[in-house]
Amino acid sequence: MLIIDAFAFCRNSEQQTGKLKLSELARLRAECVSDDGEVEWTLVGNTHTIGYPSLQLTVTGTVQLVCQRCLTPYVFQISSDAKMLLAKDEQAADELDTSLEDDGIEVIVGSKAFDIIALIEDEALLAIPLSPKHEVCPSKEKLDAFATAKKVSPFAALKDQLSKN
Repeated sequence: MLIIDAFAFCRNSEQQTGKLKLSELARLRAECVSDDGEVEWTLVGNTHTIGYPSLQLTVTGTVQLVCQRCLTPYVFQISSDAKMLLAKDEQAADELDTSLEDDGIEVIVGSKAFDIIALIEDEALLAIPLSPKHEVCPSKEKLDAFATAKKVSPFAALKDQLSKN
């Protein structure tokens, strides 16, 4: 855990950077094939032009996912750049979110005990695809063989039984 006072972080225009091993991020690790990989991050605090505290989070890294077409591992490059405005509570966050015209800015609830590791992991999870796939699967021959294989109907045995009667 890495805890900051999010409001003071923004007010003081602070900046932090770091690296996290995949093994330190349990939820992201659950989506990956192995513990190999790491995530680099930069968090910058500031005040948005409309007066709210804002965070700029950049997350990059490399993880191994499973291709949903060929079921083999492949390397995926995480690249996320998120802009967030901080609100004091859920109600203020909802009001601010509806008043914003920019869909590229997220509104989150800040706190004096803000876990930035959880925020980094959330951004990394949002950056990976729901259904990861190679651009071009490396074992195309296997996929072609699977696609052209004769599929046996589950009703074929019943058909044989009926023809015997």
